[in-house]
Amino acid sequence: MNEFLCRKFIKKSDMTTDPAVRESYGKFAGIIGILSNVLLCTAKILVGAISGSIAIIADGVNNLTDASSSVITLAGFKLASMPEDEEHPYGHGRIEYIAGMIVSVMIVVVGIELLKTSFGKILDPSPVEFSIPVVIVLVAAIFIKVWQSRFYIFVGRKIKSLTLEATGTDSRNDVIATSAVLISLLVGKFSGVQIDGYMGCAVAAFIIWSGITLVKETISPLLGEAPDPEMVNSICEMATSYDGVLGIHDLVVHNYGPGRVFASLHVEVDSAQNLLESHDIIDNMEKDIQRKLHIHITGHLDPVKVNDPLVNQMKEVTKNVVSEMDGVSDIHDLRVIPGPTHTNIVFDVVLAPTCKLSLSEIHMTFQDAARAIDPKYNIVINYDKSYIHRTDQNDQ
Repeated sequence: MNEFLCRKFIKKSDMTTDPAVRESYGKFAGIIGILSNVLLCTAKILVGAISGSIAIIADGVNNLTDASSSVITLAGFKLASMPEDEEHPYGHGRIEYIAGMIVSVMIVVVGIELLKTSFGKILDPSPVEFSIPVVIVLVAAIFIKVWQSRFYIFVGRKIKSLTLEATGTDSRNDVIATSAVLISLLVGKFSGVQIDGYMGCAVAAFIIWSGITLVKETISPLLGEAPDPEMVNSICEMATSYDGVLGIHDLVVHNYGPGRVFASLHVEVDSAQNLLESHDIIDNMEKDIQRKLHIHITGHLDPVKVNDPLVNQMKEVTKNVVSEMDGVSDIHDLRVIPGPTHTNIVFDVVLAPTCKLSLSEIHMTFQDAARAIDPKYNIVINYDKSYIHRTDQNDQ
């Protein structure tokens, strides 16, 4: 059903990496949320007032908050789609992340308010009036919220939106909250024990915990989280697919919001190859990646000596050393600089974030391996950090 609705109301729904299509998904999800939550809020508050259940009224107010969350989601997608300007040359895409964080904070606030109200109900309990219409409304609300949660999460994963996934989690919390209200109502009816306040406290605690978790998740992109491994793999596969490209390294990805990703990488080419031909290869690679992956990428040309026996020998030696050291991902840009008294072997070492080895330990390990071949070899290392992770192999 969710797929059908998206195809029915969103043009080019399969092109989820297109910023315009993502905006359409966000607007559609926001409108669905506003309409359904206002309907549920009205029904629950009326039923809560009739039955005298503070939990039902609180649940209805929570739906009103959900409608506000949908408004924030709608506004977030709209503002995030604004083009770049003089003050924001990379666009406004991160507003979507800010909207998700606001929704997450609202979840925590709602949980705290529900906890206060429910605790008051424990101190001053009052009977809850049971009626069939109340049960019908609550059961209907549960079914609507289950669908709403699945819809938000489906769309959120489809367009990779943390904001919509957070909203979907909020709807899931509502299912739990409304189920708890229904259980307390039935227990009060058939046993006479009033657990309305206790159930409200339990639900409030779960909502607060869930909200705090979502705050952590939605703030992560704003702090600069690691890029999606799937996207990294796509960049690497495309970049290395061109004839004349020997390898790539130093890939760095900056995320300024969905559809506004900037990247740079070094492209290794044969140093004997015509410079204009090498430039043309990288130029085509940049254009194709931008067109297919919607990533603004810049390639740096790195000439490599392909047929130098000494260079190839030292590459093999250093690769073997890397395979035996935890936290060292790769080496690149290896150059051999001969001199009258010693020969410098210069290269870059890529360190994973998990590397526990000291730089002196790393240097000594490479130095020992090189001098086992020739005592005149002197290792010179430049250290790089690994900012990416690929799912098909180690970093870089």
